[in-house]
Amino acid sequence: MDRLELTDLAALLRDAAGDGEGVPLDEDTLDTLFMDLGYDSLALLQVTGVIERDHEVILDEVALDEAETPRQYLDLVNAALSARAAA
Repeated sequence: MDRLELTDLAALLRDAAGDGEGVPLDEDTLDTLFMDLGYDSLALLQVTGVIERDHEVILDEVALDEAETPRQYLDLVNAALSARAAA
């Protein structure tokens, strides 16, 4: 995978938080805080672990803590995936 798309992130979050938890992610929610969408730090931690394991990439923990919206999270993950691909 060269890029994590919003649909991918939404599926990972649903798996981590449970199908009944959280608000569906779409273009209108890209800049909404994860907490306002119903996703807590544990769900994000689980998603991060899956991404790191499945895509053999290490994500910056400090930057992850600062990624409070889906757009910020996707930007961080996609930058790491791009860097890995360029290496």
